Amino acid sequence: MSAGFTLRHAISADAAGMARVLQALVASGQRSRPATVEHVLSHYIEDPERLSCLLAVDADGTVLGFQSLKRASAGNPYGVTPGWGIIGTHIAPDAARRGIGRGLFGGLFEGTRATILREGLPGVDASIGTRNAQALAYYHAMGFRDYATGPGVQRKAWHPEHSNTTKI
Repeated sequence: MSAGFTLRHAISADAAGMARVLQALVASGQRSRPATVEHVLSHYIEDPERLSCLLAVDADGTVLGFQSLKRASAGNPYGVTPGWGIIGTHIAPDAARRGIGRGLFGGLFEGTRATILREGLPGVDASIGTRNAQALAYYHAMGFRDYATGPGVQRKAWHPEHSNTTKI
């Protein structure tokens, strides 16, 4: 794709590499949720609500980051409106600032953004820890805007009707 990485869809064999990314985020204080292979499989790769799970990998196949998109179902643990998308972006700390997040979200014809448009999602939620300044800035740069807060969480939304005005 660019800057020393390529994008591809995640498969079960990628779970250990994805868990390493999450573990690095836990170690850096940017994540507090589970970071095991089992969690990656159940919440990202094999989740029945999954719409997309894109990886950024280097030339050796090392997972540098990934972005998950799932459809919110009734009673989802995040309280997201059913039918909306739920997005999560996870970039290894040592791979930050290389354009990986921008590449994963992509343009109108590639990346997670294309899946959002193809699936006709009315909105997409990103729930971010209020102390994660890097993630808050990333989602803002991708065109997500604040719409709700909770204890320690800032919720941002992206709406497809803004897709022609959000520069990627």
